[in-house]
Amino acid sequence: MDAKYSSANDDAPPLLLLPGLMCDSRIFDRQLRTIAGAMAAADYGDADTLGAMAERVIAAAPTRFALLGHSMGARVALEVMRRVPDRVDRLALVSTGIHPAAVGEAAKRHALRDIGRRDGMAALVDTWLPPMVAAARRDDAALMGALRAMCIDAGLARFEAQIAALLDRPDVSDLLPGIACPVLVATGSADQWSPPEQHRTIAAAIPGAELIIVEGAGHMLPAEVPYRLNIAIRAWLARPAGRATFTQGEAK
Repeated sequence: MDAKYSSANDDAPPLLLLPGLMCDSRIFDRQLRTIAGAMAAADYGDADTLGAMAERVIAAAPTRFALLGHSMGARVALEVMRRVPDRVDRLALVSTGIHPAAVGEAAKRHALRDIGRRDGMAALVDTWLPPMVAAARRDDAALMGALRAMCIDAGLARFEAQIAALLDRPDVSDLLPGIACPVLVATGSADQWSPPEQHRTIAAAIPGAELIIVEGAGHMLPAEVPYRLNIAIRAWLARPAGRATFTQGEAK
């Protein structure tokens, strides 16, 4: 287990962690327990737009903060950056995308919604969750049980609000080139929903962004391979403010 991390800079701003679809702070359990200054961002509640989610985060956030978003949470993080760039010390985008809603995406998300309406939240999660985890890790009963319980607890109403937000996501293409703080882009090599190529596109669009690909991890990277992700987070937190040039890398 990785030890508790303390920043060399005692004045470093806290690290806000933004969860993705059907997730809450439990997806960041190992980050919250091992990285000093890490804290869960404000709950999204019943917000049904990414902008409204961002406003909730901003209202409860400290004056200045580092920001890490996972999956949908990374899209929320970009909306926070759009609104209060002067308050964001650094930004991490994990297991996510910047593309608009794809052809057929609404139908797929609504099919999951319909499973939930017809058969209940457990049936929805049992359909959605397994492909979100790397195939080699789906036999990990503790991992899968914890993720399943977390997603079921989200409830159908919150799922419906969040897919509405995702389907109406704003364009970020003009936002990315202007981001001037240290940026980490990370994904798992086995992420089927947000694959590595998608993250290469994100990193290329943000000047000085660092790309890390964690071998053997799926979409639930913060929970699947937390130790390797935490190494990347610690290096990102230790970077001086301002842009720098990095090359793509892999976390073995």
